[in-house]
Parts: sequence; C-alpha cells; structure tokens
Amino acid sequence: MLNRVYRALTDFTGLIFPRLCAACGANLYEQEKVICTSCLYDFPLTRFKDLKNNMVAELFWGRVPVMYCTSWFYYLKDSKYQNIIHHLKYDGKQHIGLELGKIFGSELAKSSVSETNIIVPVPLHPKKQRNRGFNQSEIIARGMAESMDKKTVTRALARIRYSGSQVNRPRYERWENVEGIFRVTKPHLLAGRHILLVDDVVTTGSTLEACASEILKLQGTTVSIATLAVAKYGI
Repeated sequence: MLNRVYRALTDFTGLIFPRLCAACGANLYEQEKVICTSCLYDFPLTRFKDLKNNMVAELFWGRVPVMYCTSWFYYLKDSKYQNIIHHLKYDGKQHIGLELGKIFGSELAKSSVSETNIIVPVPLHPKKQRNRGFNQSEIIARGMAESMDKKTVTRALARIRYSGSQVNRPRYERWENVEGIFRVTKPHLLAGRHILLVDDVVTTGSTLEACASEILKLQGTTVSIATLAVAKYGI
C-alpha cells in the first residue's frame, strides 16, 4: 500500500516538476539520475584516470609541477553533453554537479588520485559567487569528497581579483587574465598535504595553473588536478 502511495506521489510530482536528462532533455525514468541511460551509453568518457600522461597533464608540462591530472568526460562544443555544464553553471541545477561529482569520485577512488589528502575546489570571486548563488566547482568537489571519503576545504584559497569570464578570450589573454588572482588565506590547512584541485572544465589550464602555483609556494605541498570535463576542441 505504501509503495503504491509513494509511486503515485512520485508520478504526480513528476508531472509538475519533470525530471529531465541534463544532456538531451528527455524524461528520466525512476531509476535514472541526471543523465538518461541512452546518453550514458554514448557518454564521451576520457578514461584518463589511470593514464599518467594525458591531454590534461600536457597542459601543465613545463609550467607547474602537478602529480596527477584527469578529467571525466570530453566537453564537446555544440553537443548535447555541453548542456550538462551549462545547466549546472547557468541554470542553477546544483544537483547535476553533486551527482556527477559522486560518480566521478567513485571512479577516482579506485585510481592513483586516491593518494590525495584533501579536496580544494577552484574558488570564485565573491562577487561572481553572490551573483550565481553558488560555486559550481565546490558542488562537484562535495560530490567527489563523499565518494572518495575525503575532506573538502573551501576557505584556504581565495580569488582576490575579479577577472571576468575566460570564455571567448584568446589563449594568451587567458594566461594574463588570471595572473596573481589567487591567494592562500589559511596556509596551515594546506601545507604539507597532497591536494586535489577541482574545477568544472579545463580548457587552456590557465586558471588551474594559477591556483596550483600559489598552493605550491607552501612547503611540502603536492597538487593533483581533476576536472569534470576537458574541452577537446576549445570553447
């Protein structure tokens, strides 16, 4: 009886607030979360978690020493998988970042990235975070931390200068735009730790490099990088 009532309430709620696939927009079945089975089947996974040398790692070669680098899927411009990031960042659908962070984290828990001690999301400038209402990288990091059984530290690194969006900026301008914009505010939380730096999408790596460079000024600190997606052809 209770099962029938629950199913009826679920069906009624679904009519008013339909659960839609973050990629293609189709209705999700009861057992599906965020992404429908069809989209999951074709999901553009990178499978980088066990590859020491991959296209994400190459972004930082000769620029900043990073232990491990990985991304879960390819951010393909003008594809339905681009919608996932857009729904998270611009439509305020935080559950997307949390759920996909959990899935990504469960994969990384079985890889060398699990050697990290704490998870640090790339911070937003306070002005941007107030306007958006949340930091998408922090949401992803929370999901990852739950699956990886690690602590998320959000107050030790700050973005001290508003840099604006990196989208549509030429590669060189992206590097200039993030120079000196981060500062470690609570070094005792990071010093001597192996930190997993988390962001939503990596394109040129300029933002993540700026973060890592600041963190690595601390004695005995190591940095690895994980992003939900990597832009395969630029954005």
